[in-house]
Amino acid sequence: MKRSGMINRIKSLFVITASSLCCMLSLAACGEERIILTTGFEEGELFWLEGISCYKREYLVYLTNMQNQYELAFGEEIWQTQTGEGSLKDCVKRTALARLAKIKMMNLMATEKGITATKNEELLADKAAQNYFSSLSEEEIAAFDGITQEDIRDMYLDYAIAEDVYNSLTSDVRESEISDDAARTIVVEYIRSDSRSKAEAMLDQINEGTGFDELMMAENNGYEAIDTFCRGERDESVESVCFDLGENEVSDVVAASDGNYYIFRCINTKDRIETDKRRRELLQEKKDVKFNDAYDTFRQGKRCYLNQELLDSIDFVGGGEVDTSDFFDVYETTFLVSQ
Repeated sequence: MKRSGMINRIKSLFVITASSLCCMLSLAACGEERIILTTGFEEGELFWLEGISCYKREYLVYLTNMQNQYELAFGEEIWQTQTGEGSLKDCVKRTALARLAKIKMMNLMATEKGITATKNEELLADKAAQNYFSSLSEEEIAAFDGITQEDIRDMYLDYAIAEDVYNSLTSDVRESEISDDAARTIVVEYIRSDSRSKAEAMLDQINEGTGFDELMMAENNGYEAIDTFCRGERDESVESVCFDLGENEVSDVVAASDGNYYIFRCINTKDRIETDKRRRELLQEKKDVKFNDAYDTFRQGKRCYLNQELLDSIDFVGGGEVDTSDFFDVYETTFLVSQ
């Protein structure tokens, strides 16, 4: 199984809200879920999940790499942004914790299912850890609570095992389950008008011999108006018409939800490249659904103790001399190159 895109696949499973975080770090009791706040942790222990511990240093690696990635893309001013659940900074802190929690939970699944790392995965984790750790400055190691190369290696191995769990649970989801019509992507040209009567007049002109291209260019300031889409991406009124068109066939006037009126001409009833891309997307969606169902069932009743006091004390340490941002990229490239 190729590892290409595994980081993105795992990331796609971590769309976090405050409420979903509570579910992730929870103890099921009498049918209710709650976070357990307690003392008695080891030094630097952030949470404990059924015998698996997560430490402050691991969280700092995730959090700082995410912080620096945001700042590289958007600048430090990005942290002034507010979201529906508070500041972006708080959202990133929650997401980093949730990612770690899910990786740990997936490793617990691996233990119960008898899934262990292969020798090759161990060697790749060693290589990735050496590459990443050697890139860290003394300031960064100190900022990460004195993290060691062995710690980094274990974090990469956790990721690899999480991938093995995902692949094991979704291995029976086949591309053949995705019908050709479900993935079909079409290409259309269109003429748009804010007046039904004008649109109908233009359709009459087309039926009487005026070229579709001529009217389209006139209505669109000399440019071609073209759209590529698959099922579920446009109004039902638009899709029901366009997906029934043959190649070069022109539609009747279609009223859309944007208040405009359209005449469509299909120029490709199945764009092969885009259809194949959509099929892969649908396959991934089916795999994610199957995995999430299994994951949600598995985590019910699992004990997780969160060191809230320690969590509250942790802030961003990135920026300045602590500018590392490629922890996840090193994993991806190291394991991908091995394929």
